[in-house]
Amino acid sequence: MPEPGEDAGRKIALRNWRVRTRLVALIAVPTLVAVLLGALRVTTSISSAEEYGRVADGAELVVALGALGHELALERDFSARYAAANRSGDDLQSLKSQYQAVDTAVTKAKSAANAAEESMSELGRRQLAQVRVRLDQLPLLRATVSGEGSQLPPLPVMEKYSEVMSDLHPLYDETVQGISDDELTVTNAALGAIARSKDEVSKQRALLAIALVRGRFDGTEFDAFLSARSSRESERNAFRAAATPAQRQFYDDTVTGAEIGRAELYVARAVYLHNQRTSLRALDTSTTQDTSRWFEAITKTADRLYTVEKNLSGSISMRAAELRAAEQQVAIINVGLVLVLLFIVLVITAIMARSLVLPLRRLRGDALEVAGRTLPGIVQKLREEGHTAESVEVPPIGVSSRDEIGEVARAFDEVHREAVRLAGEESKLRANVNAMFVNLSRRSQTLVERQITLIDGLEQGEQDEQRLANLFKLDHLATRMRRNSENLLVLAGQDPPRRWSQPVQLVDVARASLSEVENYDRVTLQVPGGAAVAGQAVNDVIHLLAELVENALAFSPRETHVVVSGNRIDGGGVMVSITDSGIGMTHEEIVQANERLAVAPTVDVSVSRRMGLFVVSRLAHRHGIRVQLRPHGSGGLTAMVLLPESLLGGASAPAMAGSGMAGSGMAGFRHGRSRRHDGRQGRRRPYADGLGERAAAARPLHR
Repeated sequence: MPEPGEDAGRKIALRNWRVRTRLVALIAVPTLVAVLLGALRVTTSISSAEEYGRVADGAELVVALGALGHELALERDFSARYAAANRSGDDLQSLKSQYQAVDTAVTKAKSAANAAEESMSELGRRQLAQVRVRLDQLPLLRATVSGEGSQLPPLPVMEKYSEVMSDLHPLYDETVQGISDDELTVTNAALGAIARSKDEVSKQRALLAIALVRGRFDGTEFDAFLSARSSRESERNAFRAAATPAQRQFYDDTVTGAEIGRAELYVARAVYLHNQRTSLRALDTSTTQDTSRWFEAITKTADRLYTVEKNLSGSISMRAAELRAAEQQVAIINVGLVLVLLFIVLVITAIMARSLVLPLRRLRGDALEVAGRTLPGIVQKLREEGHTAESVEVPPIGVSSRDEIGEVARAFDEVHREAVRLAGEESKLRANVNAMFVNLSRRSQTLVERQITLIDGLEQGEQDEQRLANLFKLDHLATRMRRNSENLLVLAGQDPPRRWSQPVQLVDVARASLSEVENYDRVTLQVPGGAAVAGQAVNDVIHLLAELVENALAFSPRETHVVVSGNRIDGGGVMVSITDSGIGMTHEEIVQANERLAVAPTVDVSVSRRMGLFVVSRLAHRHGIRVQLRPHGSGGLTAMVLLPESLLGGASAPAMAGSGMAGSGMAGFRHGRSRRHDGRQGRRRPYADGLGERAAAARPLHR
């Protein structure tokens, strides 16, 4: 027997996989690879869509920061001019109004920062935290600049505000961090250049406003003015280098006009007048309001630059939204393709599996049907009805394909036909053996009948009791020989040669069975009268009871008695019990014997060893009689014989004491002969073996 570990290993072996499992494994590997690649593409698209969503959020932040920077630059310039005017004049009212505009822009910027912070890099988060700190310190800065008693000069005021604004510009580059789209990168670079250029314009506005209030530049302020002018030109060139032609055209169309030209003129004249050591109050000879005209002109330039900045920010938002939608669409398409692929694979797998599994199931089902029902039925039919193999139709396996499965089905059909042919030959051989049994039995019966007739004649004329006793013994031996001979007829399936036409009393049937055995004087008969056995079953019942009684006598001590009793049962029929006090049988032996008695046996080589058991079983099945062995309380066995109601005759025949029982059996009773025990009292062997050694055939009541 294989070890449990070996069984477990064999179950997972490839050769033991079911066909469906192998097909699934065959298709699952490439399908899994395709699904993984599709999932990777979907994941990449989703990741790209999330990145573009981050860019869109960043663009919203840039828009808010651009508005904040624009308003904060104006507050810076107002504050610087207010400080230059010794914190007097009308600038205080304008400054306070600007505070409100800046506060509104700060609120919007913080809200946009909160939305975009999760998608920013670590560096961007640190920079954003720095901007928040700067904005939170803005009220303190305002108090320092415009509070009562403040003496902070204009240039330091500008520098304090410039520190806040300088922290805003690095966040512009955070928007497209890690994005590979060239258009976004270029537009963001142009946006940063415009934002910085606008800041430099704002610085020019503040510095020249300070100089116009004083009428001159000091050295530091003029250097800062020239630096702002130079930086503005540098950032403008950077914008033109980074921007697309459409963006440059929009810049040229937007940052133009009379106010823009006037602002450029003011810058050039301010530099000229400072170099000539001339007061800047002659900057514009058309009016004495040089400061206001300059401020308005340069503010118009800053506003136009802010318009370009907003346009670029909008372009980034629009481009990011387009790319995000495109990636989402790609992800949806990829998901759809993966699902379609899976569906196609499942359909193909189902079709292929069906084309293989269904024929295999049909082959397996038909093969099991042939092995479990069809072939045994055909074999049984050949045995019982004697048909030839040629007359039996062998149904083919219901698989008509031409593949390997169909070839296996055709091969199985050939095996089926060969099995039927062999069964037919076996049936012929069995029929021949049965014919041999019948012929041998008939010949033996003829000789035994002649011998019994001769013995009867000798008994009638013998006066010597000793010789008469010996003749009685010889009569019993001849009777047993005839029963053994007729056993062959029972095994061959032949009916009794003679039948009774009328019912016979059950008590007479039981007495007749005693005449078939030795040691009949040890049998106690307790069969009530009234019940009768149908005539066609009388001989077989006698034969059956004789086999059981002889077995009980042979395997019980010679000083004990065997009791044959009978009684009616409530369900109908008569129960005949044959009880001995012998050596008994083990539980396993009783179970095996009852199994043989319950099923009509097939004649084989074991018949020679258990002939009595086979004969009892055959006779019982012939008439629907139930025979069962049970252990007896005294240590022996009880054979229970249930005669069904259908086997009992309606009328009783005359008593048989003077007719059927007048032979040697009853003579033995009259002379009081006893049989010597054969010495087998201490031997223990299966019940069937005893039946086999003492097998006999039923005979007519009259010899």
